[in-house]
Amino acid sequence: MPKILIIEDEAPIRRVLNKILSEESDTYLVQEAEDGLQGVELVKNEDFDLILCDIKMPKMDGVEVLEAIKKIKPEIPMVMISGHGDLETAVNTMRLGAFDYISKPPDLNRLLNTVRNALDRKQLVVENKILKKKVSKNYEMIGESEAISHIKGMIEKVAQTDARVLITGPNGTGKELVAHQLHENSNRSSNPIIEVNCAAIPSELIESELFGHVKGAFTSAVKDRAGKFEAAHGGTIFLDEIGDMSLPAQAKVLRALQENLIQRVGADKDIKVDVRVIAATNKDLKKEIEEGRFREDLYHRLAVILIKVPALNDRRDDIPMLIEHFAAKISEEQGNAKKTFSKAAIKLLQEYDWTGNIRELRNVVERLIILGNNEISESDVNLFASK
Repeated sequence: MPKILIIEDEAPIRRVLNKILSEESDTYLVQEAEDGLQGVELVKNEDFDLILCDIKMPKMDGVEVLEAIKKIKPEIPMVMISGHGDLETAVNTMRLGAFDYISKPPDLNRLLNTVRNALDRKQLVVENKILKKKVSKNYEMIGESEAISHIKGMIEKVAQTDARVLITGPNGTGKELVAHQLHENSNRSSNPIIEVNCAAIPSELIESELFGHVKGAFTSAVKDRAGKFEAAHGGTIFLDEIGDMSLPAQAKVLRALQENLIQRVGADKDIKVDVRVIAATNKDLKKEIEEGRFREDLYHRLAVILIKVPALNDRRDDIPMLIEHFAAKISEEQGNAKKTFSKAAIKLLQEYDWTGNIRELRNVVERLIILGNNEISESDVNLFASK
C-alpha cells in the first residue's frame, strides 16, 4: 500500500489534498505534517513512497525540507506545492532533485497524474535496486585463499578512484568478475559498465565499435552510430582481451585516455567522454610490446594498477567453496533440489589439473549435478568428470 506524506502548513490545503488522494484510491495511506520540521522527523522514523511538500512554510521552508530529506532518504520522490509567486523557486527545486511541482490551488487531474507517475518512478527505483543486487551476485568473487583475499583488498582500495586497471591472468579465471567488482564498488556504479570483447570483433570493425561512425563512413554505414565509449559516458568501459586489439585502434584508445576525446569513424568532430577504462588480457603484454604487436605507451596508460588473477591450480583451497557456490546456483537455475558433494569427491576434484580454470570447474559441477547421485560421490567424479 503506497504511503504518502503531505507536508503543508495550511490546514485547508492539507484537507483538500488528503480528500483528493483518498477518493482516488483506497489503497493510498496518507499522513499529514503541519510544518517542515515535523515532516522531516516523520521521514526519519517512517518509510514513505511519496512526499507532497509546500514551499512557503514557517520554521523550515520547502527547499530546506527537500535538501534535508534528500540526505536522509534520497530515493523518496518529492512533489513540491507552489503558490503563484513561488514558481521560480519550484523550478529550482527540480534541479535539487524534486520529482515535479504543482501549483495552488491543485488541479485534480494534474495532481493525480503527478502522484501516479511519482509512485511508478519509486517502484522502478526499487525494482532496479533488486535487479542490481541480483546482477551483483552474479559477479561475486568466491574464495578465501591468500591470492583472492589480496585481490579483494586491492579492489577495496582502488574501486573508489578513477585509476585505470589492467587485469591479467589465464582464460577462465574470472577477470571479468574483478572488472565488475571494481565498477559496482565505485562512484560510477549508478552508470553502466560497457563490455567490449576485443578478440571477438574483426580488426576492421573495432574502431567503429569503440568510437562509432557517421553515415557514409564506409559501405555499410547507413546512419550515424554511437560507439561503446559514448555508451559508457559517466560509467566504465571494460576492454576484455585488449591484447588482441589492432595497432590503429590502440592509437585511438591511447588518444581517448590522454585527452578524454574520441572521434567517430569518418568524422572530424571531437566528442568529449568521461569514462573509466578497465582492461584485461590473457597475454603477456610486455612480450607483445617486444614483438611490435602492442604499444608500450598504451600499456603504461592502462597499467596504472595491475591485478593478476591466479589460475585455479594456484588456489586449490578455494575449490570446496566454489563447488558449493556452483552447486547451489545450478540447482536453483534448474529448479531442482540442491545436491551435495561427498568429502572424497571434493578432495578428488581438488587434485584435478584445471587447465580451463573456474569456467571448466563450473562445467564439471553442472555435469555432475545432472548425471550424478543425490550425493555426488568419488565414483561419480571418476565416471562423469573425466577430462
